[in-house]
Amino acid sequence: MNLLYANHVLPITSAPIERGAIALDLDRIVAVGKQSALAELFPDAVVEDFGNAAITPGLVNCHSHLEVTSMRGKLDDVEDDFSAWLLRLNEIRSSLSEAEIRAAAVAGAIEGARAGVTCFGDIGRHGVAGFEALKDTGLRGILYHETEFSPEDKTADEDFEKLIRKFENLRRTETALVKVGLSPHSPYTVGPRLLSLIAEYSISNGVPVSIHAGESQAEEELLNHGTGFFRGVYEKYDVAWASPMCSPIEYLERTGLLAARPLLAHCVCLSSDDIKKVAAGGASIAHCPKSNAKFGHGYAPFEAFLDSGIAVGLGSDSVASNNLCDIVEEARFAVLSARNRAGSRRFISAGEALETATLGGARAMGLDHLIGSLEAGKQADLAVFSLDHPAIEPLGDIESALIFSASGRDCIRTIVAGREINTQS
Repeated sequence: MNLLYANHVLPITSAPIERGAIALDLDRIVAVGKQSALAELFPDAVVEDFGNAAITPGLVNCHSHLEVTSMRGKLDDVEDDFSAWLLRLNEIRSSLSEAEIRAAAVAGAIEGARAGVTCFGDIGRHGVAGFEALKDTGLRGILYHETEFSPEDKTADEDFEKLIRKFENLRRTETALVKVGLSPHSPYTVGPRLLSLIAEYSISNGVPVSIHAGESQAEEELLNHGTGFFRGVYEKYDVAWASPMCSPIEYLERTGLLAARPLLAHCVCLSSDDIKKVAAGGASIAHCPKSNAKFGHGYAPFEAFLDSGIAVGLGSDSVASNNLCDIVEEARFAVLSARNRAGSRRFISAGEALETATLGGARAMGLDHLIGSLEAGKQADLAVFSLDHPAIEPLGDIESALIFSASGRDCIRTIVAGREINTQS
């Protein structure tokens, strides 16, 4: 039995505790409360006192691309042209060896762990890279194995069989911490038949699904009107793809994918009707405000998602489009950009942002029965943040201090299932 002490413990599902403590038994949280009370309950426990620090649930990064970590800064010169950025990304990725992609994924996982991230929802086209990186570093997560470019129905059955073969090979090597899901890349790169096949497979086999949706105006233009950049690309390469003439969310509903309760990444361009469909269908959202802003895609209606009862987590996206994997900074940017968004209906609080970075992400990934809050019976996934930096002093409200003053670089300990993560690799 171990007791972890800190000046502040933030369970998320209850109020912050001053002079708080957490009792751990191997990989489980046994109790959370005041230091004095837990010391009396567990007099023989080994005590570690972090002092002027805050213990939070481990942060959840529910949308990342670990395998492209080596591309940090390499695409910034085309960030104002999303279509050119995508083409350059695929060009560079195709030039990398498997060893280089694997090393990049490990580096990305370690970067996240150093910033208090204990769980990733990672998208991987080179499925083994991110999957093995999470296992190697001892982190928790779901690797959503991504489809290849497959917009035409004529290749859907063959492409589906290839995808499922790779997925099932990965699934055989799942661990207690790292699972596998599926990721049809987006509504404009995956045809309707393949989306339907993936939806049926997901629902029948209980497989988690994630997809980029409502990410950009170019996507909206293609789906709603059949025009724009992507239409030109399809015509150039003689790709047969008919626009559904509806929003990306309605398209996912028509193809059955929304019924699979997917984790939807970005969702910048959702209408009020789209938000209602997402909420009614039980889908969740990975909110990636920094990546959205860097591309100039606009502000997703964050508070509308929360107020609709949608499970919302935060995602860094790739460091090729964000440059950092820092969910504390992502939470801060989410709050500030939401408050500054035209049409914003209310201010999101620091407490809501912290919940989104932890329990919200766990809910979005379907893992909230295991992680996301500090409660007896849950897995011991924790992050410890030092409060010694001058920028945090004087400390008033602890939730505001973490969201508005701290950063991932203040993290001094990351623990997954009771085991400290080695971030020195």
